[in-house]
Amino acid sequence: MASTLSIIIPAYNEEKTIHLILDKVLAVNLPNQIEKEIIIVNDCSSDKTGEAIKNYSLERPEAKIQYIEHAKNQGKGAALHTGIQAAKGQYLIIQDADLEYDPQEYKILLQPILDGHADVVYGSRFMGGKPHRILFFWHSIGNQFLTFLSNMFNNLNLTDMETCYKLFKTEIIQNLDLKEKRFGFEPEVTAKTAKVKNIRIYEVGISYYGRTYEEGKKIGWKDGVRAIYCIVKYGLFS
Repeated sequence: MASTLSIIIPAYNEEKTIHLILDKVLAVNLPNQIEKEIIIVNDCSSDKTGEAIKNYSLERPEAKIQYIEHAKNQGKGAALHTGIQAAKGQYLIIQDADLEYDPQEYKILLQPILDGHADVVYGSRFMGGKPHRILFFWHSIGNQFLTFLSNMFNNLNLTDMETCYKLFKTEIIQNLDLKEKRFGFEPEVTAKTAKVKNIRIYEVGISYYGRTYEEGKKIGWKDGVRAIYCIVKYGLFS
């Protein structure tokens, strides 16, 4: 019986790109005949994201998209909680609804797990020789600082804690008691994963096609402050 990769896509005001990322997800041929389970959680978008997803499902029924809609906006982390608990696959990956990450690289992230080495694999934007869009200096400094702080509290040596691409054996992430409803999800899930007994965390290099704020990027400095709080809170007390 073939295994399944659950692909969790949190979406908020992504009507312009949601069909493009879904095209990319569907185009991926996974190794070992692994099947795809696509779960989209619309976090009460104020644009036509929901309509765009429903139209896509009608046009591409083979995608078998599981669509979930929040009645009110709760944040990216809350959308991920909903999608994670709905997942039925043996493996699970988080996929943003924009075009910053390349789904063809699912195969790179899966390999350490399929080879029997890893339980969790992070896709790092800061290692390897893959293409990276050059954008914000202070964002990169902030990211490196948050990763350093997270590593210090969790005794890890990650190069990119804030990456979207985190691939888990599904039972591991479903057993974590996750609380953060916004961008604090990344430091919280890292801290709680690091505390799982005998966990094997790997990291692989991925490409990155970042967006500007004009193109729809949403994370801001307040989210960075919250991330510091979450690193300390979950690193020391979870």
